[in-house]
Amino acid sequence: MKRILLLIIVICASISAKAQFGVGGGGSGIVGKISGTVVDSLTKKPVDYATISLFKSGAKTPINGVLTDEKGNFKLDNVRAGKYKITISFIGYPTKTFDPIETTASKPDNNMGQLVIAPSAKTLKEVQVVGQQALIENKIDKIVYNAEKDLTAAGGNATDVLQKVPLVSVDMNGNVAIRGDGNVRVLINGKPSGATSASLSDVLKTIPADQIKSIEVVTSPSAKYDAEGSAGIINIITKTKNASGISGSVSGGVGTRQNNGNMNLNYNKNRFNFSANLGGNLTWPQTMTTDFDQTINSGAVNQRNHNNTASETKRHGARGTLTAGYEFNGFNSINSTLALNDGGFNTNGGGNYSIENFANPAKSIEYFGNSASKNKFSGFDWNLDYTHKFKKEGHEITVSGQWSHSIIKTDYLSLFQAKPLTGKAAPQPSQKGINNGKNNEYTIQADYTLPISKTLKLEAGGKTIQRRINSDYTIYSVDSVGNNAIVDPLNSNLYNYNQNVYAGYSVFTITLPKNYSVLAGFRYENTQITGDPETPYASSDNQQELKPFTASYNTYVPSLTIQKVFGSNTFKLSYSKRIQRPSLQVLNPFINRTNIQSQSVGNPNLAPEVSQTVELNYNTFIKSSVLNFSVYYKRTNDLIEGIAEPISEIVDGETVIGTRTIQNNVALNNSWGASFFGSVNPIKPLTIRGSVNAFTYNPTVYDMYVGSVNEDALKTRLQYTMFGSAQYTFPKNFIFEAFGFINSPRRTIQGSSPSFGIYAFGVKKQFLDKKASIGFNTVQPFAVNKAFNQNISSPGFTQRSHTQFPFQSFGITFSYSFGKINFSNPQQKKKKGVNNDDQIQGGDQNGGGAAPTGGR
Repeated sequence: MKRILLLIIVICASISAKAQFGVGGGGSGIVGKISGTVVDSLTKKPVDYATISLFKSGAKTPINGVLTDEKGNFKLDNVRAGKYKITISFIGYPTKTFDPIETTASKPDNNMGQLVIAPSAKTLKEVQVVGQQALIENKIDKIVYNAEKDLTAAGGNATDVLQKVPLVSVDMNGNVAIRGDGNVRVLINGKPSGATSASLSDVLKTIPADQIKSIEVVTSPSAKYDAEGSAGIINIITKTKNASGISGSVSGGVGTRQNNGNMNLNYNKNRFNFSANLGGNLTWPQTMTTDFDQTINSGAVNQRNHNNTASETKRHGARGTLTAGYEFNGFNSINSTLALNDGGFNTNGGGNYSIENFANPAKSIEYFGNSASKNKFSGFDWNLDYTHKFKKEGHEITVSGQWSHSIIKTDYLSLFQAKPLTGKAAPQPSQKGINNGKNNEYTIQADYTLPISKTLKLEAGGKTIQRRINSDYTIYSVDSVGNNAIVDPLNSNLYNYNQNVYAGYSVFTITLPKNYSVLAGFRYENTQITGDPETPYASSDNQQELKPFTASYNTYVPSLTIQKVFGSNTFKLSYSKRIQRPSLQVLNPFINRTNIQSQSVGNPNLAPEVSQTVELNYNTFIKSSVLNFSVYYKRTNDLIEGIAEPISEIVDGETVIGTRTIQNNVALNNSWGASFFGSVNPIKPLTIRGSVNAFTYNPTVYDMYVGSVNEDALKTRLQYTMFGSAQYTFPKNFIFEAFGFINSPRRTIQGSSPSFGIYAFGVKKQFLDKKASIGFNTVQPFAVNKAFNQNISSPGFTQRSHTQFPFQSFGITFSYSFGKINFSNPQQKKKKGVNNDDQIQGGDQNGGGAAPTGGR
C-alpha cells in the first residue's frame, strides 16, 4: 500500500505542477503553432489551396509547409520557439513574405490573423526533404544498430534482430550476451519491462522485428545507469514517428517458421502527441530432438542414464503500447506510456529412457516418458514522467514513476511407465506441476541536469526500486496415466521474495581544450533482500524445511571516460564497475526435482558478482565507411556458476542416481578481449559490414570447488563471435542482402555450452515512392535442422547432450506506410524517465521451478 501511495504522490505532484507554469525562461524543447487566414486583396475572399512555407528567419530552405483550406485558413504545427519567415504562394499570385514571425516559450502560438495577397503569376515549386540514416552508428557512450534499415530483419522477431547487432551474441535458446557475458540488462524504450523478468529469451521471441526501430548497446555504462548487469545494457527502441498530423504503417510476414504482423498509428498536433502500436507473432509447430547421456562413477555408484526424446513447441505472443504526451509550454511537459504484453508456448513430447547399472545389472531398466506443458506470461508496464525546464538552456529536472506487473503461469504433466514385461516400476515418479508466479515492481526516480558553464555539465539523481515477487509451486503425484493426483509436500513450495534498491548518482561532463572531453561519475546503491518461505502443509513431516534469509550490501560504482576527437577519428578510454545481483531463482533454497535425475537448488548465501572493465576504443570515418576497434580487460570477482554434483536418493523405496546443481560463487575470472566492427562501401550500391569479438575465459577457481572441476576446465580458453553481411541495391528499387554469424562454444568451470551460427538471404522490392514493399527471406535454406552439443564433467560424472532444432525457413514480408507527414524534427530530445537497468535477465524472477522449455 505504501508503494502505491508513493506513486500517487508522484502523479499528484506532476499534476499540481501546472500551477507553476510560466515560471522561468524558455526551454528549447517547446513546440507551438503559427496560424492565419489568406485572403485575396481584390475580392476579399479566402484563397484555398495556397502554399504556406516555413523558413528559419534568413534561411533559404523551407523546414515545413501546409496548404490553406477552403476558408483560407492554415496552421503550422510543431513549431519550436524562435524567429521564422513565412511565404505564401499560389498560382496567379506573387510570393509574399512575412519576416520575422516570432514564437516564444511563454507564447508558443502565433496567430498572424488575416494575410492579404495580390494577384500575379508566380508559384512556389514543391520542396521534398529526403534523409538517410546509417545502419550502424557509434556514439560517445553507445553503439546504435538501426534495425528499420535492415532488409533481412523483416518478418522475424527481436531475437533475430539481436543476432545481427555488433558485440551481441544469441545462443540456440535465445539467451543474449554482450562480448560473451550473459549478465545483460535489456530495456525497451529505455525502461524495463515486467515481462522480461519472467523469461527474457521467451519474451524477445514475441516482439515482431517490424516493431523495432533501433537497438542501442552500452558496454561501459556511466554512473547514471543502474549498477546491475556486468556485461552492459541493451536498449530496444520501438518505432514511433515524430511528425505532424496522422500517420502510420502496417507490416508483417508469412513464412514456414513463423508469422507476424505489426501496426503503428501516430498523431501529433501542436504540443500533443499520441501513438499506438500493436504487434504479435505465431510460430508453426517446431520439433526438437535430444539425445542425453550421463555417466556417474562416484564411490560405489557406477551407472549410466540415457534419454532419447523429441518435443514439439508452439509459440505465440502479442505486445501493444499506448503513449501520450503534452507540452504545456516551454517549461513543463508530461508523458505517459502503457505497455501490455501477452505470450506463451506449449510443448508436447516424449521418448525412451534407460538406466544401466554396471554394479548391479538387475537394477537396469528401460522405460517410456511423455510430457506436456503450458507456459503463459502476461502483464503491463505503466509509467508517468513529468519534466520541468528552467530558464537556462539544458537546465531541467524530471520526476518519474513506474509500476510493472507480470504474471507467469506454468502447468506441466510428466508421465513415466516401464516397458512391458519388465515387472518393474519406472524410477521417475509421474507428476503434475502448477507454478503461479507474480511480480510487482514499483519505481520512483528523479533526474536533474545543470549546465554549470559551456565546459561543465552536472547530472545527478536518485531512485528507489521496490520489488515484490511471489512464487506458488505445487506438485502432485499421479499415476502412469495422470489420474489420482495427490499433493506432494516434499516438492511443493510457496515463496515470497522482496528486494529494495536505493540509489543516488552524480556525473560530470567536462569539455576541455583541443577536443578532449571527460565523463566522470560516482554512484552509490544499497540493496536489501528478504526471502520468506511459507509452509503450506504444516501437518506434513514430508516436506523441505526452508528457512527465511536476509541480505544487505552496499555498492560503490565509479565511472570514467576520456575522449579525444581529431578530424574524423575518435579515441576513447573508459573504466566502469558493475555488479550482478543474485535473484530469486539462484537464491531460493528449494530443491527443484522436476527432473529427478537432473535436479537444481538455489543458494541464499550468494554474494553479488562484481566486475571492473577498462576499455580503449578507436573509431574512424573514411568517406562513407566506418571502422571501430576496441581492446579491453575485465576482472570479475565471485563469479556465479552452477556446480553439478552426483547424488543418490531413495524415491518410493527405489534408489535414484542423478546430479544436483547448486549455485555458488565459484571463481575469479580475468578476461582480455578485442573487438572490431566496420561498414564499408567499395562501390556505391554495395555495403559490406562485419564484426569480430574475441575474449578469454581464465577462471581462478576458489579452493573449496577445485575438487569439482577437471583440470582441463582450468585452462585459458579463447572464445569469439563473428558476423558478416553484404547488401546490394539494384536499379528500380530492388535490394538484396545476405548475412551470417557464428558464436564459439561458451565455457564454464565444468564444461561448455554449444556453438551457434546461422546464415540468411533476403530480397525486397520497393514501390509507391518507397511507401510500400514486398520481400522474400530465407534462413538456413540448405539445411532443415542445426545440431548443438553440450558437455559437462567433474571427477564424479560426465554428461553430454546432442540437440537438433529446426532453423530452416522461407517467408514473404510486406510493409505499407500511410498518412500525411509534414517535416519531422530531428532535434527533439529523448525524454527521460524510469530506467531500471539493475537486474539479471533470463527467467530468474518468476520463482520456483518450471517445466523444461522447448525450441525456438
